[in-house]
Amino acid sequence: MRDSSSSSSSLTWLHGHGKKPVVLCLVASLLLVSVMVLAFDSKTPTSWFSSYYYSPNLSSRDRRSADALSVTSSSSTLGASSSEEGVVDQFYSSYASLPPTAAPSPAPVPAPAPAPAAVYIRDSISEAAIQLTTGPRRRDVKLEKIELDLAKARAAIRDAISNTNNRSALADIDYVPQGPVYRNAYAFHRSYLEMEKLFKVYIYEEGEPPIFHDGPCRSIYSTEGRFIYAIEMENQMRTRDPELAHVHFLPFSVVNMVRLIYEPNSHNMEPLRRTVLDYINVISGKHPYWNRSLGADHFMLSCHDWGPSVSSTNRHLFLNSIRVLCNANTSEGFNPSKDVSLPEINIKSDVIAGMVGGPSASHRPILAFFAGGNHGPVRPLLLKHWKDKDSDVHVTEYLPKGVSYYDMMRKSKYCLCPSGYEVASPRIVEAIYLECVPVTISDHYVLPFSDIINWRAFSVQVSLEDIPNIKNILMSISPRQYIRMQRRVRVVRRHFMVNNPPKRFDVFYMILHSVWLRRLNVRIHQED
Repeated sequence: MRDSSSSSSSLTWLHGHGKKPVVLCLVASLLLVSVMVLAFDSKTPTSWFSSYYYSPNLSSRDRRSADALSVTSSSSTLGASSSEEGVVDQFYSSYASLPPTAAPSPAPVPAPAPAPAAVYIRDSISEAAIQLTTGPRRRDVKLEKIELDLAKARAAIRDAISNTNNRSALADIDYVPQGPVYRNAYAFHRSYLEMEKLFKVYIYEEGEPPIFHDGPCRSIYSTEGRFIYAIEMENQMRTRDPELAHVHFLPFSVVNMVRLIYEPNSHNMEPLRRTVLDYINVISGKHPYWNRSLGADHFMLSCHDWGPSVSSTNRHLFLNSIRVLCNANTSEGFNPSKDVSLPEINIKSDVIAGMVGGPSASHRPILAFFAGGNHGPVRPLLLKHWKDKDSDVHVTEYLPKGVSYYDMMRKSKYCLCPSGYEVASPRIVEAIYLECVPVTISDHYVLPFSDIINWRAFSVQVSLEDIPNIKNILMSISPRQYIRMQRRVRVVRRHFMVNNPPKRFDVFYMILHSVWLRRLNVRIHQED
């Protein structure tokens, strides 16, 4: 694979020639457009990348250029205050303000005033960015058809949101989402059915296993390998014609890169970054799809802690592409308006029956339980305040020999799920499997599927400052309310189940649905 580390060689490669006058002209154009786009952004209430941008590998000049070339945002709201759970709320309300057609305005205009404390993205690619990336080209009829179909899906979801009074449940032979575990159950169901009817994923065939088209299926990072395997086996939503795809999947495994090309204890991630950079150079040089959208209709998936850092090696992958990450840490650049929080599930065998199910509230004598290593910024605080200090709040580093971890979770009303080195914890899904109400303790963590699922209906969120008050917080929840929460854990469990083959509404299809939602909020503009 070739090296394109220098900016001049990257420009030459992007445009397919090496003539110096043309390159200088393009650089001048890029600087002009950067100034224009940044001037426009200064008038926009909330910039798409302003709250979440982070990349230690980009200089301030590259950062400005990346801003000018990144996906731009619109006034479509993704919902709630970032101070509540640190996640977007009521995702579907965004579609109420989306335009009915896919064609963007010929010239950018300032967006309407935002709702208070909301997260925003615009729903089109910057026209100037497309011109710089692709240059003049003939009309792409298939792309127009894709964008028209997505516009119809937006309209259907918008109609599902607005018709709140006279509506009956949508017909479904398997499952009809209902109840408070969903932010908007009816809109979610409509969106899911639209996805099943329309959504197509293309998987790039470049690269060979085990770094590509492969991943771990039995480990704390198992969701990475399970997804890669399932999407490559999928028949309904996978397409082998890239012209028909709504999104393009980059099938590399960061976990396997760490296992095979990382030198242990070196703290040098450069070989991983170079592999990803070279891979994107190969697919963007061989196919037109990356360049036409600057990666905005592409997605990667990684459950390794280093996924965000590895993705920062390419600014368009970091800024524009949909990054499906277990390490959904907003302080490290995770952007919930375009990125997807991937559940971390520690699967040790192909049979997970022993991980599922638990007794009722009356057969759970322990108020709260945690057992785990003392590492990261959160667990030392938890262990300091609660380790071996209270029989109701059972907190320890190591369980005695012969004591089952899962049995302890089954005996507990609440399962404490503090962050470790990174924000995600497999205990959250383990608690859901075992019908133990999760108590998440993590700053900057975007909980999985939180644009669909109302986590406050079936879990408890505790800030680091409130760790000393955990017992009081949990004791203040009435027995009746706890029973409701536990029943809701049982309802929401289907969305975290790992099945082989996947089943409708399970974790595999929920991940795809999260990607689908973010693709709906991107429109690829092509010039005439």
